[in-house]
Amino acid sequence: MILASTLTTNLSILVLAGFIGFVVISKVPNTLHTPLMSGTNAIHGIVLLGGLLVIGLSGNDTFNKVILVIAIAFGTINIVGGFLVTDRMLEMFKAKPKRAKGADDGESSDKGGGS
Repeated sequence: MILASTLTTNLSILVLAGFIGFVVISKVPNTLHTPLMSGTNAIHGIVLLGGLLVIGLSGNDTFNKVILVIAIAFGTINIVGGFLVTDRMLEMFKAKPKRAKGADDGESSDKGGGS
């Protein structure tokens, strides 16, 4: 009976956390998404480190180790993907290099064709 009560409590916390996260993220303005993603990636890195510590401290139970390995794999994919998306978004804000005057992508300077 205690196991069912603990499972129900943990499941309700998970559902409430997902709902609150959705509500909070949906109210973030577009200009703050890149800094928010960077902060989330840093926090998820700490979560990944915690998962690695737990897998080292867990007993010989195979089921726990399999679940932890799956969680660590998904966490790693999330961190790498988040950093790639953040890097790509930050590339949009960099100044574009200016071309030298007179360089017209290989075209000749004689545009009139006459004379």
